[in-house]
Amino acid sequence: MRMTLIDWLIPAALVENPLMIVIALTGWVAYRFRETRALTLAQFLEVRYSKAFRVFCGMVAFVAGVLNYAIFPAVSARFFIWICGLPDSFTLLGAEVGTFPFLMALLLATAIFFVFLGGQIAVMVTDFLQGVFCNITFLVIILYLLTRFGWGEIGETLLAAPQGKSMVDPLGIGEESQFNAFYWLISAFILFYTMRAWQGDQGYNAAAITPHEAKMATVLSGWRWRVLMLVALVIPICVKVFLTHPSYAAQAQPVHDAIAALPTEAYQAEARVPLALGLILPAGILGMFVAAMYGAYLSTDDTYLHSWATIFVQDVVLPIRQALGYSALGTRAHLWLVKGSVLAIAVFAFVFGLNYKPNQYVAMWSALTASVFVSAAGSVIIGGLYWSRGTTKGAWASMFVGIAVSAFGILAKDGYWVFTSIFGEGGVPAIIATVHESKWISGQVLTFAAMVSAIVTYIVVSKATCTEPFDLDRMLYRGRYRELLPESERDFRTEYASNLPLWMQKIGFSREFSRGDTWITSITVLWPLAFTVLFVVGTLYAVLFGISAETWVSFWQYWTWLVFGAGCVIVVWFTIGGFRDLRRMYAHLERYHADTRDDGTVEKPRDA
Repeated sequence: MRMTLIDWLIPAALVENPLMIVIALTGWVAYRFRETRALTLAQFLEVRYSKAFRVFCGMVAFVAGVLNYAIFPAVSARFFIWICGLPDSFTLLGAEVGTFPFLMALLLATAIFFVFLGGQIAVMVTDFLQGVFCNITFLVIILYLLTRFGWGEIGETLLAAPQGKSMVDPLGIGEESQFNAFYWLISAFILFYTMRAWQGDQGYNAAAITPHEAKMATVLSGWRWRVLMLVALVIPICVKVFLTHPSYAAQAQPVHDAIAALPTEAYQAEARVPLALGLILPAGILGMFVAAMYGAYLSTDDTYLHSWATIFVQDVVLPIRQALGYSALGTRAHLWLVKGSVLAIAVFAFVFGLNYKPNQYVAMWSALTASVFVSAAGSVIIGGLYWSRGTTKGAWASMFVGIAVSAFGILAKDGYWVFTSIFGEGGVPAIIATVHESKWISGQVLTFAAMVSAIVTYIVVSKATCTEPFDLDRMLYRGRYRELLPESERDFRTEYASNLPLWMQKIGFSREFSRGDTWITSITVLWPLAFTVLFVVGTLYAVLFGISAETWVSFWQYWTWLVFGAGCVIVVWFTIGGFRDLRRMYAHLERYHADTRDDGTVEKPRDA
């Protein structure tokens, strides 16, 4: 079979493993961001650039985040309706009520309750508890699905994919138009470029006690995703077996009928998995899965509601009040303003969810709306933390360009009706019509275009306008500025341990690492390193000698069970360690006395 350019690019799509090694060892962005001691990303942007830039970025992050989040309640409500087989409407107090709006309102109300209950602390605790339950449930479901269908049926289904869209051979998906090599290459780039840029979980970004703790949180989070990655792989594969294998034709027919009745391809793609799982899973496991997904929904929604509301208050309202000369808000007024913002965002999401009609995959909408902020935020964050010659003018220009390219993509893909209403069906500019109709130019590709445009703009404008390097040591409390730090954070930062081998010191291990940290980081690095070596050797062998599709099926079988075994260890490890750290967090909070003056206000720019 002749290999195309796309086929040759497939191996490059697996650069995520080496990138994970770099991120783990260097504490990429996470360490330095925590060194600034900023409460929010936009506060750091004020310190590094200007107050006006902080307010602007805070508003952009807020708008992009709310648009990104606005489909979550609707998607979740439809998921529960489909997987539980709920009717379109029901009778409540003598009135007919639509199931979709009722369920969406109920989901939002629950999320609001937990945010109001205890703010970020309640969000963290509920997220941890649901995470423990979800991980256990996911392992149970993976084990059930793999034993129910078996690798014989799974292999037959995977091998039935058409040529150029192989589901087992990484060198054989050149004809895939959406989730192709470019999609995964861009995903790897986004992983590196957007570290700490997306603010949906901003409350966690500044929560680490020290920069080293922030670095270790990044290291540990990679293990958590092993279980989520596996369940996200096994469930769709088993659903495909159920829907396409001849052995299940009769059982799967109701799902095919229900999917065919949906109006758009996007709806059909969204409904396929929940409709099928509703028939595949037995009652007990189905109940566990629904409960786990409800917990996953709750942890996501309460986190996002809290994040976007606090960003609006901290990075838009408070800086504007300060600029206008108003006194600081009292604690009570501050809390009520955050709660009011949470409620307003929830109401917007409810109205938006009722009216939004998707015409592309949910993942593409998420990538495109997020890019409105992160496409440029990545450049101003990385440039601000690592490049002393980055300027405020470069940051402004980068943001404008990134936003413009992202906004164009959103309008071309999901707001095409705007252009048709203005120009008519035949008068839409050719470039817009091409982007809208093209399956290759997806939200992911447009996101990448926005990011590259923002990077180039930041570098060019900064080089043209920089007259004096920014004092990064002052912003990061390094060198002679270390004395400004609290004593608890001053001792070991950035110093190497003399008893460590030189090569370990050079790659990121320092005196901040305890023996446990050293072991955890070493194992975390060795896991992707081993798969990187396997990937390089396997790719060379496949290119030179070829690997049969049947051999690939066997490889993925062993890989799945290996990751499943690792997932069992991870769940036990994180459950025990998580409850231990939860106890430590409450003990720390009992001793902690908050300084009400530390509200994110920058009294004087660091470079003044």
